[in-house]
Amino acid sequence: MQKKRIAVIFGGKSSEHEVSRVSASYVISMIPEDKYEIVKIGITKKGRWFLFEGDTSLIADGSWENDPGNRTAFVSPAPSVSGIIVVNKDGSTEKLKLDVVFPVLHGKNGEDGTVQGLLQLSEIPYVGCGVLASSACMDKIVTNIMFEHAGIDQAKFTWIYSYDYEKDPEACISMIESQIPYPIFVKPANAGSSVGISKAHSREELVKAIEVASAEDNRLLFEECIVGKEVECAVLGNRDTFVSVPGEIAPAAEFYDYDAKYNNSASQLFIPARISEELTEKLRDTAAKAYRALNCEGLSRVDFFVTDDGRILLNEINTLPGFTSISMYPKLMASSGIPGSELIEKLIDLAFERADNNV
Repeated sequence: MQKKRIAVIFGGKSSEHEVSRVSASYVISMIPEDKYEIVKIGITKKGRWFLFEGDTSLIADGSWENDPGNRTAFVSPAPSVSGIIVVNKDGSTEKLKLDVVFPVLHGKNGEDGTVQGLLQLSEIPYVGCGVLASSACMDKIVTNIMFEHAGIDQAKFTWIYSYDYEKDPEACISMIESQIPYPIFVKPANAGSSVGISKAHSREELVKAIEVASAEDNRLLFEECIVGKEVECAVLGNRDTFVSVPGEIAPAAEFYDYDAKYNNSASQLFIPARISEELTEKLRDTAAKAYRALNCEGLSRVDFFVTDDGRILLNEINTLPGFTSISMYPKLMASSGIPGSELIEKLIDLAFERADNNV
């Protein structure tokens, strides 16, 4: 049987570039090489695309960029190519057809619908959510508005444009304080892995938090602080969905920020989450409802808060969750009976399934 050719795209012009590299290393290691020919496409932080044909072990630490064999390569939007254009050292070009793409890209310029749109134009099947779901789930303000419309419980929120704040900071702060009590979480609308997020306990801290978030985006979200367990579910599927057992995070920091997620080993994971069977089922049902409400396909991780009085509040949906050795998505799926290699195969199969159904 002829192998299908799968491209794994990693890195990206994103604040989550480093995490993407680690995730890609895991994903590549789990793709069955007896079924697939793996093509590795790396994107630098400056946005340069390369075909990387070196050892996968060089991806995680970024040393792949120094490989002398790297050639410029990019996905062509033309369906007639249905793959990548590779630029050789002598300036000549060649086409490389792809059967499927796994865009292991976190955050902006990858997880937000941009690369998905490119792959949609090229008519190459790809793993994960489509353009609309990727874009909507990446934008925390849009996500909250859609949750609200779907009747899904969540924290109180409001939002502003950063340039409105620059014009009249006093009016913006007064509006925020009138709607959200301290402490207030301040988040850029578009950023993942908790990049740019701060917890403000006072007006002084709120001002600083706005400055931090404004460096990531020009639209800022403000949410009430919810005291409760941080619980997550992994969801898999297109028209039919499978929801994993929930897992609980006990962050090492005051909240589960970037450092607590990837650098601080003191953060603890509990699988299954330490909640009742009744809350577990309600949480899984809500995860499936949110997944469908935002038109997710392939995979997503759905994050919640569970309060001591049994209230479940949806926090966010991550359409391309981490695939590192400590990431919740593969851990939750493994605990639900779908180990790493089987999970990656299912995700690839779902990419082909969606492409067939959309013909």
